[in-house]
Amino acid sequence: MSKKQDAFYFDNFTACAELSSKAAHQLKKVLTDFNPEKISEQFDEIHEIERKADEERHILTDRVARAFITPIEREDIVTLSHYIDEVTDKIEEVLIRIYINNIQAMRPEALEMLDTVIRCCDEMMNLMKEFADFRHSSKLRPIIININSLEEEADKMYIANLRKLHTEEKDVLQIIAWREIYDYMEKCADACEHVADTVGSIVMTNS
Repeated sequence: MSKKQDAFYFDNFTACAELSSKAAHQLKKVLTDFNPEKISEQFDEIHEIERKADEERHILTDRVARAFITPIEREDIVTLSHYIDEVTDKIEEVLIRIYINNIQAMRPEALEMLDTVIRCCDEMMNLMKEFADFRHSSKLRPIIININSLEEEADKMYIANLRKLHTEEKDVLQIIAWREIYDYMEKCADACEHVADTVGSIVMTNS
């Protein structure tokens, strides 16, 4: 297979990871200057990013189906593409939960947790940029380790935020709403870790 044909797959992974990062930063912008009256319009903006990510994934899936030879196993390509797409989906789900639960004010803890999610997404993007050279890159393993550490950080914040929510909040509806929002934020970090672990597995198999 030519290098140009190989590059298509890795370029697609990178493009999708960049869209995940873009969605995370857009979500931060929405939540930092939070205005419940504009949430519907802002949701459309993030959904457009998610739609573009879906398009990229479909293009890759079509190429895999038609390809005679691929640079890595077809199953690995499809799995990795799925996990990257999951990151963008979960970011969109955070805003959906904020919208359907009619959140009227943002919590500082949510912004802090989102910052960790953004760092996960940015590192995932860096990982995909390095992935094409996975047989020679010395940067992949440190990035994978950092994503795993960030996911652990998100887990700790998730537990602390739920504890604070259940011990300080008196409104049951607020507890239900924010528990769901924190849950999806934690799933964003989990999805980034799934990407990192998949890359790690691919590198081991093909080295």
